[in-house]
Amino acid sequence: MISYIFIFLAILAVASALAVVISRNTVNSALFLVLTMVALAGVYLLLQAQFVAVIQVIVYAGAIMVLFLFVIMLLNLDAEKSLFNKLRVKYFVAFIFGVAVLAQILYSMGTVSNMLPEISPQMAQIGTVEAIGDVLFKEYILPFHIVALLLTAAATGALLIAQHTINPVTEKND
Repeated sequence: MISYIFIFLAILAVASALAVVISRNTVNSALFLVLTMVALAGVYLLLQAQFVAVIQVIVYAGAIMVLFLFVIMLLNLDAEKSLFNKLRVKYFVAFIFGVAVLAQILYSMGTVSNMLPEISPQMAQIGTVEAIGDVLFKEYILPFHIVALLLTAAATGALLIAQHTINPVTEKND
């Protein structure tokens, strides 16, 4: 069953990545990119890399895509039509029925073969949040604190530069 979930997520990721490139609407392209990131997070979950999957959703699909959509909406405020005005009820119902039929097909094929290899228990332990935190805070604590200090200094410097006002040079008449 896991192999069919993987195949579904892989097809979803490739199809949504193609839709990013093919779509003429920039907002739709950004939303397809979010769908690609979520499908990749699903693949990471199948590989039992929970930390990478959570980071994929939070950082890429969450924060970065919100920034992309914000910039797209600001740049194309008048040029883009609302996504919800284009959405028809019949397309939504057809999509739901298509997903239901695909789920039934994948469920019926679940007992035919097992294509993915089994993951060893040692390998399954590596990708957990607990294992990454254990290594990060025991073996790499000094680099972790150095990076934290550098990021804090960079944020403070950016804040000071942003608040600094430059006075125009006034010429003195002699």
